[in-house]
Amino acid sequence: MLRTGPDAEGRGQQMEAHHGYLQRLTELNAEIGRSRLDPDVGYERAAGLLAGRIGCRVEEAHTYLRQLATEQDRDVRAVAAEVLATLEARAATPPGRLRTAAAEALTVPVQQVGPGLLNSWVRHEEQTRLAERIAQTERLGNLGWGEWDLVSDATVWSDELYRIYERDPTAGPLPREESEALALPDDEPVRRQAAEAFGRGETVDVTYRIRVNGRVKHVRAVVDAVRDGHGRPLKIYGIIQDVTARETSRAKLAEVQQQLREHQASLAVEHRLAAQLQQIVLPIPTAPIDLPGLRAAVRYLPAEQASRVGGDWYHAAVARDGSVILAVGDVAGHGLHAAATMALLRHALTTLTVTTTTHPAELLAHLNQLLNASDPAVGTATAVIVRYDPATHHLLWAQAGHPAPLHTRAGATAELARPRGPLLGALPHPGYDTATLSLGAGDVLLLYTDGLIEHRSHSLEEGLAPVMATLNRVSAAVRPPPLDELVAELRTANPDDDTCILAARRCAANGSPDE
Repeated sequence: MLRTGPDAEGRGQQMEAHHGYLQRLTELNAEIGRSRLDPDVGYERAAGLLAGRIGCRVEEAHTYLRQLATEQDRDVRAVAAEVLATLEARAATPPGRLRTAAAEALTVPVQQVGPGLLNSWVRHEEQTRLAERIAQTERLGNLGWGEWDLVSDATVWSDELYRIYERDPTAGPLPREESEALALPDDEPVRRQAAEAFGRGETVDVTYRIRVNGRVKHVRAVVDAVRDGHGRPLKIYGIIQDVTARETSRAKLAEVQQQLREHQASLAVEHRLAAQLQQIVLPIPTAPIDLPGLRAAVRYLPAEQASRVGGDWYHAAVARDGSVILAVGDVAGHGLHAAATMALLRHALTTLTVTTTTHPAELLAHLNQLLNASDPAVGTATAVIVRYDPATHHLLWAQAGHPAPLHTRAGATAELARPRGPLLGALPHPGYDTATLSLGAGDVLLLYTDGLIEHRSHSLEEGLAPVMATLNRVSAAVRPPPLDELVAELRTANPDDDTCILAARRCAANGSPDE
Protein backbone atom coordinates (compact mmCIF):
# COMPACT_ATOMS: atom_id res chain seq x y z
CA MET A 1 0.00 0.00 0.00
CA LEU A 2 1.34 3.49 -0.85
CA ARG A 3 1.23 5.93 2.06
CA THR A 4 2.10 9.65 1.83
CA GLY A 5 3.22 11.97 4.60
CA PRO A 6 3.91 15.69 4.84
CA ASP A 7 7.47 15.41 6.14
CA ALA A 8 10.21 13.12 7.40
CA GLU A 9 8.70 13.07 10.87
CA GLY A 10 5.44 11.64 9.45
CA ARG A 11 7.29 8.92 7.56
CA GLY A 12 9.18 8.02 10.70
CA GLN A 13 5.93 7.59 12.58
CA GLN A 14 4.61 5.32 9.83
CA MET A 15 7.80 3.26 9.92
CA GLU A 16 7.44 2.93 13.66
CA ALA A 17 3.81 1.86 13.17
CA HIS A 18 4.88 -0.95 10.81
CA HIS A 19 7.72 -2.30 12.92
CA GLY A 20 6.95 -1.24 16.44
CA TYR A 21 4.54 -4.08 17.14
CA LEU A 22 7.41 -6.58 17.02
CA GLN A 23 9.18 -4.77 19.81
CA ARG A 24 5.93 -4.48 21.71
CA LEU A 25 5.37 -8.20 21.47
CA THR A 26 8.76 -9.00 22.99
CA GLU A 27 8.12 -6.64 25.88
CA LEU A 28 4.68 -8.10 26.59
CA ASN A 29 5.43 -9.93 29.83
CA ALA A 30 7.48 -7.08 31.27
CA GLU A 31 4.71 -4.55 30.78
CA ILE A 32 1.65 -6.59 31.79
CA GLY A 33 1.19 -4.80 35.05
CA ARG A 34 1.57 -1.30 33.63
CA SER A 35 -0.71 -2.07 30.71
CA ARG A 36 -3.51 -2.96 33.04
CA LEU A 37 -3.10 0.36 34.83
CA ASP A 38 -2.62 2.51 31.69
CA PRO A 39 -5.55 2.15 29.20
CA ASP A 40 -3.63 3.92 26.42
CA VAL A 41 -0.71 1.50 26.71
CA GLY A 42 -3.16 -1.40 26.75
CA TYR A 43 -4.81 -0.08 23.62
CA GLU A 44 -1.48 0.08 21.77
CA ARG A 45 -0.45 -3.33 23.01
CA ALA A 46 -3.78 -4.89 21.96
CA ALA A 47 -3.41 -3.43 18.47
CA GLY A 48 0.15 -4.72 18.15
CA LEU A 49 -0.66 -8.18 19.47
CA LEU A 50 -3.76 -8.39 17.26
CA ALA A 51 -1.76 -7.36 14.19
CA GLY A 52 0.85 -10.01 14.87
CA ARG A 53 -1.75 -12.68 15.54
CA ILE A 54 -3.83 -12.19 12.36
CA GLY A 55 -1.04 -10.96 10.07
CA CYS A 56 -2.12 -7.38 9.33
CA ARG A 57 -0.66 -3.92 9.81
CA VAL A 58 -0.82 -2.25 13.21
CA GLU A 59 -2.85 0.64 11.82
CA GLU A 60 -5.37 -1.85 10.45
CA ALA A 61 -5.60 -3.36 13.94
CA HIS A 62 -6.28 0.13 15.36
CA THR A 63 -9.07 0.60 12.80
CA TYR A 64 -10.58 -2.77 13.73
CA LEU A 65 -10.58 -1.92 17.45
CA ARG A 66 -12.24 1.44 16.80
CA GLN A 67 -14.90 -0.16 14.60
CA LEU A 68 -15.56 -2.79 17.25
CA ALA A 69 -15.93 -0.12 19.92
CA THR A 70 -18.34 1.85 17.71
CA GLU A 71 -20.48 -1.22 17.07
CA GLN A 72 -20.66 -1.96 20.82
CA ASP A 73 -21.03 1.71 21.76
CA ARG A 74 -18.18 1.41 24.21
CA ASP A 75 -14.88 3.12 24.89
CA VAL A 76 -12.18 1.86 22.56
CA ARG A 77 -9.72 1.42 25.44
CA ALA A 78 -12.14 -0.84 27.28
CA VAL A 79 -12.66 -2.95 24.15
CA ALA A 80 -8.89 -3.09 23.66
CA ALA A 81 -8.43 -4.29 27.23
CA GLU A 82 -10.81 -7.20 26.66
CA VAL A 83 -9.11 -8.12 23.38
CA LEU A 84 -5.72 -7.94 25.06
CA ALA A 85 -6.83 -10.14 27.93
CA THR A 86 -8.22 -12.71 25.49
CA LEU A 87 -5.07 -12.78 23.41
CA GLU A 88 -2.81 -13.01 26.48
CA ALA A 89 -4.87 -15.84 27.91
CA ARG A 90 -4.63 -17.88 24.69
CA ALA A 91 -0.88 -17.50 24.21
CA ALA A 92 1.55 -16.49 26.92
CA THR A 93 4.74 -16.86 24.92
CA PRO A 94 8.19 -16.03 26.36
CA PRO A 95 9.65 -12.82 24.89
CA GLY A 96 12.60 -14.52 23.20
CA ARG A 97 10.45 -17.18 21.54
CA LEU A 98 7.88 -14.58 20.53
CA ARG A 99 10.48 -12.44 18.79
CA THR A 100 11.84 -15.50 16.94
CA ALA A 101 8.40 -16.73 15.95
CA ALA A 102 7.35 -13.31 14.72
CA ALA A 103 10.53 -12.86 12.72
CA GLU A 104 10.14 -16.32 11.15
CA ALA A 105 6.46 -15.86 10.38
CA LEU A 106 6.52 -12.40 8.77
CA THR A 107 8.74 -10.10 6.76
CA VAL A 108 7.65 -6.47 6.32
CA PRO A 109 9.79 -4.82 3.65
CA VAL A 110 9.31 -1.01 3.53
CA GLN A 111 10.51 1.19 0.68
CA GLN A 112 10.31 4.94 0.24
CA VAL A 113 8.36 5.90 -2.88
CA GLY A 114 8.34 9.63 -3.50
CA PRO A 115 7.04 11.40 -0.43
CA GLY A 116 5.47 8.20 0.93
CA LEU A 117 6.25 4.59 1.88
CA LEU A 118 5.51 1.29 0.08
CA ASN A 119 5.25 -1.68 2.39
CA SER A 120 4.34 -5.37 1.87
CA TRP A 121 3.80 -8.31 4.16
CA VAL A 122 5.22 -11.77 3.45
CA ARG A 123 3.99 -14.77 5.42
CA HIS A 124 6.98 -17.15 5.64
CA GLU A 125 4.81 -20.10 6.62
CA GLU A 126 2.78 -19.81 3.43
CA GLN A 127 5.93 -19.51 1.34
CA THR A 128 7.40 -22.60 2.97
CA ARG A 129 4.26 -24.66 2.38
CA LEU A 130 4.09 -23.52 -1.24
CA ALA A 131 7.76 -24.38 -1.82
CA GLU A 132 7.28 -27.80 -0.26
CA ARG A 133 4.26 -28.49 -2.44
CA ILE A 134 6.14 -27.51 -5.58
CA ALA A 135 9.12 -29.67 -4.60
CA GLN A 136 6.85 -32.62 -3.84
CA THR A 137 5.08 -32.20 -7.18
CA GLU A 138 8.42 -32.20 -8.97
CA ARG A 139 9.54 -35.36 -7.20
CA LEU A 140 6.27 -37.20 -7.83
CA GLY A 141 6.17 -36.15 -11.48
CA ASN A 142 9.91 -36.67 -11.97
CA LEU A 143 10.13 -33.21 -13.48
CA GLY A 144 11.93 -29.92 -13.01
CA TRP A 145 11.60 -26.35 -14.28
CA GLY A 146 13.94 -23.78 -15.73
CA GLU A 147 13.84 -20.12 -16.77
CA TRP A 148 16.00 -18.26 -19.28
CA ASP A 149 15.88 -14.47 -19.26
CA LEU A 150 16.98 -13.46 -22.76
CA VAL A 151 17.40 -9.80 -21.73
CA SER A 152 19.87 -10.50 -18.94
CA ASP A 153 20.95 -13.93 -20.28
CA ALA A 154 20.36 -15.36 -16.80
CA THR A 155 19.25 -18.97 -16.38
CA VAL A 156 17.65 -20.55 -13.30
CA TRP A 157 17.09 -24.28 -12.69
CA SER A 158 15.07 -26.02 -10.03
CA ASP A 159 16.69 -28.66 -7.85
CA GLU A 160 14.89 -31.49 -9.65
CA LEU A 161 16.17 -30.31 -13.02
CA TYR A 162 19.73 -30.66 -11.74
CA ARG A 163 18.88 -34.21 -10.68
CA ILE A 164 17.48 -35.10 -14.11
CA TYR A 165 20.63 -33.87 -15.82
CA GLU A 166 22.78 -35.37 -13.00
CA ARG A 167 24.56 -32.07 -12.55
CA ASP A 168 26.02 -30.51 -9.41
CA PRO A 169 23.87 -27.48 -8.48
CA THR A 170 27.00 -25.54 -7.49
CA ALA A 171 28.11 -25.71 -11.14
CA GLY A 172 24.98 -23.83 -12.22
CA PRO A 173 22.70 -24.61 -15.16
CA LEU A 174 24.13 -26.19 -18.27
CA PRO A 175 25.07 -23.71 -21.00
CA ARG A 176 22.74 -23.88 -23.96
CA GLU A 177 25.38 -25.37 -26.27
CA GLU A 178 26.21 -28.18 -23.82
CA SER A 179 22.54 -28.91 -23.21
CA GLU A 180 21.81 -29.23 -26.93
CA ALA A 181 24.86 -31.46 -27.39
CA LEU A 182 23.30 -34.06 -25.08
CA ALA A 183 20.45 -34.73 -27.55
CA LEU A 184 20.75 -37.83 -29.72
CA PRO A 185 21.32 -37.02 -33.42
CA ASP A 186 18.47 -39.32 -34.48
CA ASP A 187 16.00 -37.04 -32.68
CA GLU A 188 17.20 -33.88 -34.40
CA PRO A 189 14.20 -33.76 -36.82
CA VAL A 190 11.78 -33.83 -33.87
CA ARG A 191 13.63 -31.06 -32.07
CA ARG A 192 13.85 -28.98 -35.24
CA GLN A 193 10.08 -29.20 -35.75
CA ALA A 194 9.58 -28.14 -32.13
CA ALA A 195 11.90 -25.14 -32.64
CA GLU A 196 9.93 -24.09 -35.72
CA ALA A 197 6.66 -24.31 -33.77
CA PHE A 198 8.17 -22.23 -30.94
CA GLY A 199 9.26 -19.63 -33.50
CA ARG A 200 5.62 -19.34 -34.61
CA GLY A 201 4.62 -18.48 -31.06
CA GLU A 202 3.26 -21.90 -30.14
CA THR A 203 3.70 -23.75 -26.86
CA VAL A 204 6.05 -26.68 -27.46
CA ASP A 205 5.45 -30.18 -26.10
CA VAL A 206 8.07 -32.61 -27.43
CA THR A 207 9.72 -35.85 -26.27
CA TYR A 208 13.28 -36.69 -27.27
CA ARG A 209 16.35 -38.51 -25.97
CA ILE A 210 19.48 -37.24 -24.28
CA ARG A 211 22.67 -39.01 -23.24
CA VAL A 212 23.66 -38.23 -19.63
CA ASN A 213 26.76 -39.84 -18.15
CA GLY A 214 26.67 -42.62 -20.73
CA ARG A 215 22.98 -43.46 -20.22
CA VAL A 216 20.14 -42.59 -22.57
CA LYS A 217 17.18 -40.80 -21.03
CA HIS A 218 13.83 -39.92 -22.56
CA VAL A 219 12.76 -36.39 -21.61
CA ARG A 220 9.56 -34.51 -22.31
CA ALA A 221 9.96 -30.75 -22.70
CA VAL A 222 7.08 -28.29 -22.42
CA VAL A 223 8.30 -24.80 -23.35
CA ASP A 224 6.58 -21.41 -23.54
CA ALA A 225 7.72 -17.79 -23.44
CA VAL A 226 6.84 -14.26 -22.42
CA ARG A 227 6.98 -12.22 -25.63
CA ASP A 228 7.04 -8.56 -26.54
CA GLY A 229 4.53 -6.80 -28.73
CA HIS A 230 6.19 -8.17 -31.84
CA GLY A 231 6.06 -11.77 -30.64
CA ARG A 232 9.74 -11.95 -29.79
CA PRO A 233 10.54 -13.97 -26.65
CA LEU A 234 11.79 -12.08 -23.64
CA LYS A 235 11.82 -14.91 -21.09
CA ILE A 236 11.55 -18.65 -21.79
CA TYR A 237 9.92 -21.00 -19.31
CA GLY A 238 10.41 -24.75 -19.58
CA ILE A 239 9.36 -27.91 -17.74
CA ILE A 240 11.50 -31.01 -18.29
CA GLN A 241 10.09 -34.40 -17.28
CA ASP A 242 12.11 -37.60 -17.18
CA VAL A 243 9.85 -40.14 -18.93
CA THR A 244 12.50 -42.82 -19.42
CA ALA A 245 10.56 -45.46 -17.48
CA ARG A 246 7.38 -44.81 -19.47
CA GLU A 247 9.12 -44.87 -22.85
CA THR A 248 11.12 -47.97 -21.93
CA SER A 249 7.92 -49.79 -20.95
CA ARG A 250 6.26 -48.62 -24.15
CA ALA A 251 9.17 -49.92 -26.25
CA LYS A 252 9.14 -53.27 -24.47
CA LEU A 253 5.38 -53.54 -24.96
CA ALA A 254 5.76 -52.81 -28.67
CA GLU A 255 8.46 -55.46 -28.90
CA VAL A 256 6.27 -58.03 -27.17
CA GLN A 257 3.34 -57.14 -29.43
CA GLN A 258 5.54 -57.61 -32.50
CA GLN A 259 6.75 -60.96 -31.20
CA LEU A 260 3.15 -61.93 -30.53
CA ARG A 261 2.13 -61.01 -34.07
CA GLU A 262 5.02 -63.04 -35.48
CA HIS A 263 4.13 -65.95 -33.20
CA GLN A 264 0.49 -65.79 -34.24
CA ALA A 265 1.50 -65.72 -37.90
CA SER A 266 3.72 -68.73 -37.32
CA LEU A 267 0.93 -70.53 -35.50
CA ALA A 268 -1.48 -69.78 -38.32
CA VAL A 269 0.90 -71.41 -40.80
CA GLU A 270 1.41 -74.38 -38.48
CA HIS A 271 -2.32 -74.84 -37.99
CA ARG A 272 -2.98 -74.79 -41.72
CA LEU A 273 -0.32 -77.45 -42.23
CA ALA A 274 -1.72 -79.50 -39.34
CA ALA A 275 -5.24 -79.33 -40.77
CA GLN A 276 -3.96 -80.34 -44.22
CA LEU A 277 -1.98 -83.22 -42.74
CA GLN A 278 -4.98 -84.32 -40.72
CA GLN A 279 -7.21 -84.33 -43.80
CA ILE A 280 -4.65 -86.32 -45.76
CA VAL A 281 -3.94 -88.91 -43.06
CA LEU A 282 -7.43 -89.10 -41.59
CA PRO A 283 -10.07 -88.86 -44.33
CA ILE A 284 -13.52 -88.97 -42.77
CA PRO A 285 -15.95 -91.18 -44.72
CA THR A 286 -19.25 -89.54 -45.63
CA ALA A 287 -21.17 -92.87 -45.64
CA PRO A 288 -21.23 -95.83 -43.25
CA ILE A 289 -18.45 -98.41 -43.59
CA ASP A 290 -19.54 -102.02 -44.20
CA LEU A 291 -17.28 -104.58 -42.51
CA PRO A 292 -17.70 -108.33 -41.91
CA GLY A 293 -20.62 -108.63 -39.47
CA LEU A 294 -20.49 -104.89 -38.64
CA ARG A 295 -21.55 -101.55 -40.01
CA ALA A 296 -19.58 -98.55 -38.76
CA ALA A 297 -20.04 -94.79 -38.97
CA VAL A 298 -17.45 -92.13 -38.19
CA ARG A 299 -17.90 -88.50 -37.24
CA TYR A 300 -15.17 -85.97 -36.62
CA LEU A 301 -16.05 -82.84 -34.64
CA PRO A 302 -13.27 -80.22 -34.91
CA ALA A 303 -12.60 -77.68 -32.19
CA GLU A 304 -14.36 -74.35 -32.66
CA GLN A 305 -10.99 -72.59 -32.93
CA ALA A 306 -8.90 -73.51 -35.94
CA SER A 307 -5.80 -73.12 -33.79
CA ARG A 308 -6.88 -76.14 -31.71
CA VAL A 309 -6.33 -78.78 -34.41
CA GLY A 310 -5.66 -81.92 -32.41
CA GLY A 311 -4.42 -85.46 -32.81
CA ASP A 312 -7.68 -87.43 -32.62
CA TRP A 313 -7.84 -90.43 -34.98
CA TYR A 314 -9.79 -93.60 -35.77
CA HIS A 315 -9.23 -96.98 -37.45
CA ALA A 316 -11.85 -99.38 -38.90
CA ALA A 317 -10.56 -102.13 -41.17
CA VAL A 318 -10.34 -105.88 -41.73
CA ALA A 319 -7.21 -107.55 -40.44
CA ARG A 320 -5.20 -110.34 -42.16
CA ASP A 321 -7.02 -113.05 -40.15
CA GLY A 322 -10.49 -111.83 -41.13
CA SER A 323 -11.24 -110.13 -37.85
CA VAL A 324 -12.31 -106.49 -37.68
CA ILE A 325 -10.10 -103.98 -35.88
CA LEU A 326 -11.72 -100.85 -34.51
CA ALA A 327 -9.74 -98.15 -32.75
CA VAL A 328 -9.95 -94.54 -31.58
CA GLY A 329 -7.02 -92.53 -30.22
CA ASP A 330 -6.09 -89.08 -29.00
CA VAL A 331 -2.61 -87.52 -28.99
CA ALA A 332 -1.77 -85.05 -26.24
CA GLY A 333 -1.53 -81.44 -27.40
CA HIS A 334 -2.58 -79.59 -30.52
CA GLY A 335 -1.09 -78.35 -33.75
CA LEU A 336 1.39 -79.79 -36.20
CA HIS A 337 3.19 -81.90 -33.61
CA ALA A 338 -0.04 -83.62 -32.51
CA ALA A 339 -1.13 -84.17 -36.12
CA ALA A 340 2.22 -85.74 -36.99
CA THR A 341 2.06 -88.08 -33.99
CA MET A 342 -1.50 -89.02 -34.92
CA ALA A 343 -0.32 -89.98 -38.42
CA LEU A 344 2.50 -92.05 -36.92
CA LEU A 345 0.16 -94.06 -34.67
CA ARG A 346 -2.57 -94.61 -37.25
CA HIS A 347 -0.20 -95.87 -39.95
CA ALA A 348 1.65 -98.02 -37.43
CA LEU A 349 -1.59 -99.67 -36.30
CA THR A 350 -2.56 -100.42 -39.92
CA THR A 351 0.83 -101.98 -40.55
CA LEU A 352 0.84 -104.01 -37.33
CA THR A 353 -2.60 -105.54 -37.95
CA VAL A 354 -1.42 -106.79 -41.35
CA THR A 355 2.08 -107.95 -40.46
CA THR A 356 2.31 -108.70 -36.77
CA THR A 357 -0.75 -109.24 -34.56
CA THR A 358 -4.43 -108.46 -34.07
CA HIS A 359 -4.44 -108.85 -30.30
CA PRO A 360 -5.50 -105.47 -28.78
CA ALA A 361 -3.11 -105.61 -25.80
CA GLU A 362 -0.15 -106.54 -28.02
CA LEU A 363 -1.01 -103.78 -30.48
CA LEU A 364 -1.02 -101.20 -27.66
CA ALA A 365 2.33 -102.50 -26.40
CA HIS A 366 3.85 -102.03 -29.88
CA LEU A 367 2.43 -98.49 -30.17
CA ASN A 368 3.80 -97.63 -26.73
CA GLN A 369 7.23 -98.92 -27.75
CA LEU A 370 7.06 -96.80 -30.90
CA LEU A 371 6.42 -93.60 -28.94
CA ASN A 372 9.14 -94.34 -26.41
CA ALA A 373 11.67 -95.08 -29.15
CA SER A 374 11.00 -91.82 -31.01
CA ASP A 375 13.81 -89.27 -30.92
CA PRO A 376 12.97 -86.67 -29.94
CA ALA A 377 10.14 -87.97 -27.80
CA VAL A 378 6.74 -87.30 -29.33
CA GLY A 379 4.84 -87.19 -26.07
CA THR A 380 1.92 -89.29 -24.91
CA ALA A 381 -1.39 -90.50 -26.31
CA THR A 382 -4.48 -92.47 -25.38
CA ALA A 383 -6.16 -95.21 -27.40
CA VAL A 384 -8.75 -97.96 -27.28
CA ILE A 385 -8.50 -100.97 -29.63
CA VAL A 386 -11.28 -103.51 -30.27
CA ARG A 387 -10.97 -106.85 -32.13
CA TYR A 388 -14.32 -108.21 -33.37
CA ASP A 389 -14.73 -111.82 -34.47
CA PRO A 390 -17.63 -111.95 -37.01
CA ALA A 391 -17.98 -115.69 -36.56
CA THR A 392 -18.52 -115.65 -32.80
CA HIS A 393 -19.67 -112.02 -32.38
CA HIS A 394 -17.18 -111.70 -29.54
CA LEU A 395 -15.24 -108.54 -28.77
CA LEU A 396 -11.76 -108.44 -27.25
CA TRP A 397 -10.59 -104.99 -26.29
CA ALA A 398 -7.87 -103.09 -24.44
CA GLN A 399 -7.27 -99.44 -23.61
CA ALA A 400 -4.35 -97.11 -22.83
CA GLY A 401 -5.58 -94.28 -20.61
CA HIS A 402 -8.65 -93.85 -22.80
CA PRO A 403 -12.39 -93.53 -22.02
CA ALA A 404 -14.13 -96.90 -22.04
CA PRO A 405 -16.51 -97.74 -24.94
CA LEU A 406 -20.27 -97.47 -24.47
CA HIS A 407 -22.45 -100.53 -25.19
CA THR A 408 -26.12 -99.99 -26.10
CA ARG A 409 -28.81 -102.69 -26.22
CA ALA A 410 -32.61 -102.22 -26.37
CA GLY A 411 -32.72 -98.79 -24.72
CA ALA A 412 -30.06 -99.51 -22.09
CA THR A 413 -26.55 -98.06 -22.34
CA ALA A 414 -23.61 -98.97 -20.12
CA GLU A 415 -20.00 -97.90 -19.87
CA LEU A 416 -17.72 -100.96 -20.13
CA ALA A 417 -15.41 -101.70 -17.24
CA ARG A 418 -11.92 -100.62 -18.21
CA PRO A 419 -9.07 -103.12 -18.05
CA ARG A 420 -5.70 -101.90 -16.80
CA GLY A 421 -3.68 -99.86 -19.28
CA PRO A 422 -1.48 -96.71 -18.85
CA LEU A 423 -0.98 -93.93 -21.37
CA LEU A 424 0.99 -94.64 -24.52
CA GLY A 425 4.48 -93.25 -24.17
CA ALA A 426 4.28 -92.83 -20.39
CA LEU A 427 6.21 -95.98 -19.38
CA PRO A 428 8.87 -97.98 -21.22
CA HIS A 429 7.40 -101.45 -20.49
CA PRO A 430 3.79 -101.22 -19.31
CA GLY A 431 1.31 -104.06 -19.17
CA TYR A 432 -2.05 -103.92 -20.94
CA ASP A 433 -4.96 -106.12 -19.91
CA THR A 434 -7.98 -107.08 -22.03
CA ALA A 435 -11.72 -107.48 -21.56
CA THR A 436 -14.39 -109.33 -23.58
CA LEU A 437 -17.94 -108.70 -24.63
CA SER A 438 -20.49 -110.57 -26.70
CA LEU A 439 -22.18 -108.29 -29.24
CA GLY A 440 -25.87 -109.10 -29.59
CA ALA A 441 -28.18 -108.53 -32.54
CA GLY A 442 -28.71 -104.78 -33.10
CA ASP A 443 -26.25 -103.86 -30.35
CA VAL A 444 -24.27 -100.66 -30.83
CA LEU A 445 -20.70 -100.08 -29.64
CA LEU A 446 -19.53 -96.46 -29.37
CA LEU A 447 -15.85 -95.50 -29.27
CA TYR A 448 -15.00 -91.81 -28.75
CA THR A 449 -12.33 -89.37 -27.62
CA ASP A 450 -12.66 -87.31 -24.46
CA GLY A 451 -13.85 -84.13 -26.24
CA LEU A 452 -17.32 -85.72 -26.38
CA ILE A 453 -17.79 -85.78 -22.60
CA GLU A 454 -14.99 -83.75 -21.00
CA HIS A 455 -15.40 -80.08 -20.14
CA ARG A 456 -13.83 -77.97 -17.42
CA SER A 457 -17.23 -76.68 -16.24
CA HIS A 458 -18.65 -80.09 -15.33
CA SER A 459 -17.69 -83.61 -14.32
CA LEU A 460 -17.20 -86.57 -16.64
CA GLU A 461 -20.42 -88.10 -15.37
CA GLU A 462 -22.31 -84.94 -16.26
CA GLY A 463 -20.73 -84.94 -19.71
CA LEU A 464 -21.51 -88.62 -20.24
CA ALA A 465 -25.19 -88.36 -19.25
CA PRO A 466 -26.55 -86.69 -22.45
CA VAL A 467 -24.57 -89.11 -24.64
CA MET A 468 -26.05 -92.12 -22.88
CA ALA A 469 -29.53 -90.60 -23.03
CA THR A 470 -29.23 -90.25 -26.80
CA LEU A 471 -28.05 -93.83 -27.18
CA ASN A 472 -30.88 -95.10 -24.96
CA ARG A 473 -33.48 -93.33 -27.03
CA VAL A 474 -32.06 -94.47 -30.38
CA SER A 475 -31.58 -98.10 -29.39
CA ALA A 476 -35.08 -98.31 -27.92
CA ALA A 477 -36.72 -97.36 -31.22
CA VAL A 478 -38.70 -100.03 -33.07
CA ARG A 479 -36.81 -99.20 -36.23
CA PRO A 480 -33.41 -97.84 -35.15
CA PRO A 481 -32.12 -95.03 -37.39
CA PRO A 482 -29.01 -95.51 -39.51
CA LEU A 483 -25.68 -95.13 -37.74
CA ASP A 484 -24.77 -91.93 -39.57
CA GLU A 485 -27.95 -90.33 -38.17
CA LEU A 486 -27.09 -91.63 -34.71
CA VAL A 487 -23.61 -90.10 -34.64
CA ALA A 488 -25.02 -86.89 -36.15
CA GLU A 489 -27.10 -86.39 -32.99
CA LEU A 490 -24.03 -86.47 -30.75
CA ARG A 491 -22.56 -83.11 -29.86
CA THR A 492 -19.12 -82.31 -28.53
CA ALA A 493 -18.97 -81.17 -24.91
CA ASN A 494 -15.64 -79.35 -25.22
CA PRO A 495 -15.47 -76.67 -27.94
CA ASP A 496 -11.73 -76.30 -27.32
CA ASP A 497 -10.91 -79.89 -28.30
CA ASP A 498 -11.41 -82.13 -31.32
CA THR A 499 -13.69 -85.13 -30.96
CA CYS A 500 -13.65 -88.37 -32.93
CA ILE A 501 -16.65 -90.75 -32.73
CA LEU A 502 -16.81 -94.32 -34.10
CA ALA A 503 -20.13 -96.22 -33.82
CA ALA A 504 -20.47 -99.91 -34.84
CA ARG A 505 -23.65 -101.99 -35.04
CA ARG A 506 -23.87 -105.75 -35.53
CA CYS A 507 -25.29 -106.51 -38.98
CA ALA A 508 -26.29 -109.53 -41.08
CA ALA A 509 -24.27 -110.64 -44.04
CA ASN A 510 -26.33 -108.49 -46.42
CA GLY A 511 -25.57 -105.36 -44.40
CA SER A 512 -28.95 -105.02 -42.72
CA PRO A 513 -29.26 -105.09 -38.93
CA ASP A 514 -28.81 -108.66 -37.69
CA GLU A 515 -32.08 -110.16 -36.40
